[in-house]
Amino acid sequence: MIDVPLNQIDTQEIKRRSLVGVVTLTSRTFILQVIALVATFILTILLTPTVFGIFFVVTAVVNFLNYFSDIGLAAALIQKKDELTRDDLTTTFTIQQLLVSFAVIIALVLSSRVADFYKLGSDGIWLFRALVIAFFLSSLKTIPSVLLERKLDFQKLVIPQIVETLVFYVVAILLALKGEGVRSFAWAAIWRGISGVIVLYLIAPWQPGLALKKESARKLLSFGLPYQANSFLALLKDDLLTIFLGKILPFSAIGYIGWAKKWAEISLRLIMDNVIKVTFPTYSRLQHDSQLLGKAIQKSLLFLSLLTLPIAVGMLFLVKPFILIVPRYSKWEPALFSFYLFTFSAVLAAISSPLVNALNAIGKVKYTFLLMIMWTSLTWVLVPLFVYIYGFNGVAVAAVIISLTSFVPVVFIRKVVRIHFLPELAKIGLATLFMVFTMSVFTLVSPTPQLRFTFSLLAGFSVYAILIYALLGSYLAPYWQLLTRTIKS
Repeated sequence: MIDVPLNQIDTQEIKRRSLVGVVTLTSRTFILQVIALVATFILTILLTPTVFGIFFVVTAVVNFLNYFSDIGLAAALIQKKDELTRDDLTTTFTIQQLLVSFAVIIALVLSSRVADFYKLGSDGIWLFRALVIAFFLSSLKTIPSVLLERKLDFQKLVIPQIVETLVFYVVAILLALKGEGVRSFAWAAIWRGISGVIVLYLIAPWQPGLALKKESARKLLSFGLPYQANSFLALLKDDLLTIFLGKILPFSAIGYIGWAKKWAEISLRLIMDNVIKVTFPTYSRLQHDSQLLGKAIQKSLLFLSLLTLPIAVGMLFLVKPFILIVPRYSKWEPALFSFYLFTFSAVLAAISSPLVNALNAIGKVKYTFLLMIMWTSLTWVLVPLFVYIYGFNGVAVAAVIISLTSFVPVVFIRKVVRIHFLPELAKIGLATLFMVFTMSVFTLVSPTPQLRFTFSLLAGFSVYAILIYALLGSYLAPYWQLLTRTIKS
């Protein structure tokens, strides 16, 4: 059997697998993210903001190609209630490879023109071509990844991610130490792509096949095309914006924006991405029971708020002394203001993004389509305006204003299921406020950046942990017990 249909996995098993998935992804990717963050930190010491700016812009151009490689079929396979057939898989694979091959050929033919348009130079051309090759390799991983996600087998799915991350950063750092600059990212991307494909096919064997079955394509595209319409708007909102900014701003400014956004969104990458990865197939499996679905969404929001808020607050207080402590890191100080603003918008995204994910998972793509129209329109109106007024910091100013609309997904999700999470969220907010007060005091009284960093970190997180235990200990106890039993079993 290729796949497990919905009615063969009961609610308790979905709950257990989802919890195992969250624990597995969060624990393993926590270590992985630490490695990635340390490696990124090393690269930001070795490489200049201009090099990072080139990498961000070229990556955005390749991501633009990536949109046309899927047309939502992978999400349609995950979301499908019934058992997947061989026809579903081969049809998806065939359509995707046709689209990918066409996009790769066009990209390689136009690579010199892209380089001339952005004045990338020979290293920039090589980076663009390398990322295009990596894009093709990534497309080969779609079907095995979908099969693992359908089974909620995230313990295996995380293995290729670990290998890819390690390979990418080891290669990038070694080449950066040799002074390769932009080429460091190029070779790292190629080796990441090769290693990811090999490992994924070893742990989730699937024999590729070419076929075009009209009925399978029709059913999958009925969900995939509306879903991909949302992805297209996300593409316009994010990657196309980076492509636009890369033309009107210096690469160093793009580097500052990318640095600020990356570090501000640590809590999202570390926690939220893992939760969303697990909850998309989980919500899909629970869409037949609105009560259970509502509870699952509430727990996801609570878990995210519990962990993302203190991480975001900690980063706000610690980033400035960190820059002062580390040698050769003062070059990133111009990006601090953007970092503070991006951190604020990231906190609100921790609430809105899981709700958008839930709407997609249960097939309510018309709601997410409206959301993406709103956010894309606001982005393209506000970002150019504020960039004109404030320079590269205008991107972060616009992000804060746009993030204030994060309440809209709550309105939409309540049209589908009933969720109540405000009492617990208020308690988390109270604990966070005391954490802010504590870290503010230690920031003011500590005489050196080193002491400010150490004491603020220890005192702030200690106060938060104590208050969470006092305010939510009894509420969280059953989940903690379930978690420990799951880990032991």
